[in-house]
Amino acid sequence: MEIYNELLAKEAKLSVVGLGYVGLPIALEFARIVPVIGFDINHERVEMMKNGQDPSEELPPSAFENCDIEFTADPEKLKEATFHIVAVPTPIDERNMPDLSPLLKASETVGKILKKGDYVVFESTVYPGATEEDCIPVLEKESGLKACVDFKAGYSPERINPGDKEHTIVTIKKVVSGCDEESLEQVAKVYEMVVQAGVFRASSIKVAEAAKIIENTQRDVNIGLMNELSIIFNRMGINTYDVLEAAGTKWNFLNFYPGLVGGHCIGVDPYYLTYKAKEYKYHPQIINSGRFVNDSMGPYVAKQLVKKLIAAGKNVLHTHVLIMGVTFKENVSDIRNSKVADVYNELKDYGVNIDVVDPYANSEELMQEYGFGLIEEPDDIYDAVILAVAHKDYLDLDENFFRTITHNSPIIIDIKGILRKKIKDMEYWSL
Repeated sequence: MEIYNELLAKEAKLSVVGLGYVGLPIALEFARIVPVIGFDINHERVEMMKNGQDPSEELPPSAFENCDIEFTADPEKLKEATFHIVAVPTPIDERNMPDLSPLLKASETVGKILKKGDYVVFESTVYPGATEEDCIPVLEKESGLKACVDFKAGYSPERINPGDKEHTIVTIKKVVSGCDEESLEQVAKVYEMVVQAGVFRASSIKVAEAAKIIENTQRDVNIGLMNELSIIFNRMGINTYDVLEAAGTKWNFLNFYPGLVGGHCIGVDPYYLTYKAKEYKYHPQIINSGRFVNDSMGPYVAKQLVKKLIAAGKNVLHTHVLIMGVTFKENVSDIRNSKVADVYNELKDYGVNIDVVDPYANSEELMQEYGFGLIEEPDDIYDAVILAVAHKDYLDLDENFFRTITHNSPIIIDIKGILRKKIKDMEYWSL
């Protein structure tokens, strides 16, 4: 019997390895239709999910209802499953090099329990070739089985957008691939169970990997262009958001905006592609240029503020600055690779006194990751305020609010440009 029919008849189980932003939504969607084993190495997270709590704070308790799922940190439980989905992080290290260790460890875990006839589908974002050259050999070594003969493998890149309630696992078309025609069709049919938008059958695993990696690389390069333009326009005394508003009236103008590019996707994925390109004796220039510009924006914002503080006659060592928002994007709790930390660290290097608030971030996690935490409430002592993240909680703020927390000719730095038509009497600057 085909694996698709076995799952549909509840004669087989599906497992999801890695229950973060990507894995948990997938596991819960499948669990409404087929029996699922949700595996994660973090025991604390597993206990939270057993109690109907999403550790990432993306899904409500109702998302866990009517789901046939068993959460576990015991890899032996994976033996009960026949179709395995691997959705673990693929970060970069301190040298901006791909760190495949979580993915390779997950492959070892799955390889140890792999049986003849099983399927393994990887969802983690990787460079083209990683599934077949890095992951499948681990599966074969640990299991003693042969790929495409004893077990089938595939790749289906994740397209989860944290904080986005409109574009979800069920509404975004899913790219799927397999190691042969049979596996491609079976993987496609399995995902079609839950993805209402349908699936796209890629011609090979490498094509599917490449499709995912360029999605975020394309955005990164375009945002890099906007950031570079904002630097140029700033020297000309022109507001970049005013320029983009005017240019956006043309039907084919691409709506990208300047900003801090962090997180675990756009700020990471291009490095996977440039790493692999160098193996083929090619040094990517446009991609690397975009990465350089975007990685420089945190210090750039901080330096612009310091210049303005000095120009206002303030002693930088005695100034107090409030940073509002520290997560990598609006309306999420995820602080991974947040470029707001670059702004903070640069200001610290200048001797500025800094407080940070954020309605979504966890202070303990910030302290562990970046060495600073959050304050409960802002005081009324600030010489400058940096609105760094466009959380919905901040969208209705106006000049009156900033008057209550500032003094002595304050400066408002609005990275996302959401205050540009509201600040009239205070010094205002945005990218």
